[in-house]
Amino acid sequence: MEAEKWGRRIRAFRKLKGYTQERLAKELGISISILGEIERGNRFPSEQLIQQIAERLNISVEELAPPQLESRE
Repeated sequence: MEAEKWGRRIRAFRKLKGYTQERLAKELGISISILGEIERGNRFPSEQLIQQIAERLNISVEELAPPQLESRE
């Protein structure tokens, strides 16, 4: 469930910032299939990958985090 929430947020911010899956995956140094699995909630992103995604999208990790998870970090 948590992975799905992260995935939805990552996808939403990726689209909002005008990135395709292909472009973001390339800039992160991961495959498109891995990014797709993350966005679909089938794979949980590592803390390092979350940080890299936030940096690429020019947002903070706090903005990227699902709302109920913010207080835990």
